[in-house]
Amino acid sequence: MNYITDCSEVPEYIFESLQHIKHIVLDMDGTIYSGNTLFPYTIDFLDTLKRVGISYSFLTNNSSKGKSDHLLKLATMGVKVSSEDLFTSADATIGFLETHYPLSKRLFVLGTPSLIAQFEKRGFIVLDGAPNEDPDALIVSFDTSLTYDRLCRAAWWVKKGKPYFSTNPDLTCPTDQDVVLVDCGAICLCIEAATGRKPDKVLGKPQADMLTGIIASKNMQANQVAMVGDRIYTDIFTARNAGSFGILVLSGEAVLDDINDKLSSNELDLVVPSIKELGELMLSVHNTI
Repeated sequence: MNYITDCSEVPEYIFESLQHIKHIVLDMDGTIYSGNTLFPYTIDFLDTLKRVGISYSFLTNNSSKGKSDHLLKLATMGVKVSSEDLFTSADATIGFLETHYPLSKRLFVLGTPSLIAQFEKRGFIVLDGAPNEDPDALIVSFDTSLTYDRLCRAAWWVKKGKPYFSTNPDLTCPTDQDVVLVDCGAICLCIEAATGRKPDKVLGKPQADMLTGIIASKNMQANQVAMVGDRIYTDIFTARNAGSFGILVLSGEAVLDDINDKLSSNELDLVVPSIKELGELMLSVHNTI
């Protein structure tokens, strides 16, 4: 395992891999901020990437908001990003439906009003959940507005055999508050316990297409793009599935003590305490070129 806290500790082959990187894809929750608190080193890190000529974009599984609200949150924190450089699990879900289920326009969505608005903007009809409605498909997301009645209605449609899709597999969402934020994956486990059925498809990270789409849009090769995040089973698996360089930060979910329990050491390209150290490392790498 390559756990780096000091630039002088970096093996030569890691330096060589990092020298190929032209674009960095950043997870958000647990990587650049926690809850509503931007990490104090995030802006400096992004400025460092600009200094060394590395572009960046953001990729999040957080489906508690629509894309416009994610952009607003980042702007409020002082992080400027265009809509074209922010990719969400909701984008992946909508793209999947449009490609594979083009006739499924009437949806029952366990999601926040912000997320529902994003679906409606793309032409979907989101049903209220009345018993006499007949959705074409069910979408389950990280629904922070979830009510018991709507959860039971979703389970009913799952039991009836409706096509059933999940925006992301995350069990919890990182937060700066003294609470456990139950995420989409945990809601799906609840439905599975009640119905015996898993989602037909789970979108978002670690699906390779969440990253390969960005790689293609940047006209780059997989080894020129690094995926940075705080979760092994989403962020690092995404990098591995797409053939890119994966960088795990320990500022969110993952902690050093449990890494060996989740992955063998040779499956982790690089582990750093946070993007602060990653910024110092990238500066060191490019000063040696």
